[in-house]
Amino acid sequence: MSHGARVIRTGVSSGGPAGPPAAIVASSSAGSDGELMDGAYFRSCAGMLKVAQMISLLVGFISVNSSRWTDYSAYSYFQIVSMCDLVMILFFYIIHIFRIYRKLTCVSWPLAEFLHYLIGTILLLIASIVAASKSYNLTGLVAGATFGFLATILCVLSIWSSYKVSCITQSTSKYR
Repeated sequence: MSHGARVIRTGVSSGGPAGPPAAIVASSSAGSDGELMDGAYFRSCAGMLKVAQMISLLVGFISVNSSRWTDYSAYSYFQIVSMCDLVMILFFYIIHIFRIYRKLTCVSWPLAEFLHYLIGTILLLIASIVAASKSYNLTGLVAGATFGFLATILCVLSIWSSYKVSCITQSTSKYR
């Protein structure tokens, strides 16, 4: 008893002329389920935005970590928030790269990512404001706070794009 049809793509058809080479078939089916990694996500706007967020958070963390601190609690809070945000963004990046969201359907991944960005952006904004107010014109601390603000702006862009995509696609598909 068959539970569903499966289509297997081959390079050559048995009854007709030769098809395209296997390399062309593999590159044209970049979005197929059989591949382990999603190569198109590397070049997508959302993928590049996540990489930019991770880089700015890492640079901010390194700037604060390598500077002379004047207020331990303010900068340790900034470091904790920036590293937690970096780890979560990396987590969602890996989820998209390896298409784990297709296998774990019990989680609403767009909602989880939206909530992460919402909470993480608010905490990062607070940490950047506190770090900027306690920097006392020390260049490393000012640079860390500046990269924290840059990461906050990039996270707001991610919130806006995920909200726009999830809400607009749902509302337009409702009226079709």
